[in-house]
Amino acid sequence: MDFEIVGSITDIEIIAIGTSIRELPDLQKRFGQGRWRKLKGVALVRLSDGIVHSAELHWYEAHGLGRHRVKIKRFLD
Repeated sequence: MDFEIVGSITDIEIIAIGTSIRELPDLQKRFGQGRWRKLKGVALVRLSDGIVHSAELHWYEAHGLGRHRVKIKRFLD
């Protein structure tokens, strides 16, 4: 699903850190070593058809490597 984050992500929470992340070996192989975290938050997203929804997002992030694999977990409205 193609989407664009509109504005900023709020209510950010850490779900998992380091070895608690199931996809850690793949993240390290593709994007590099780092202190990887899985996070969740809420943001407005614009879908490819132009409709804007509030959604819960999940993504992986490491210091200096940025945010990767952002996905919509569920729509809130």
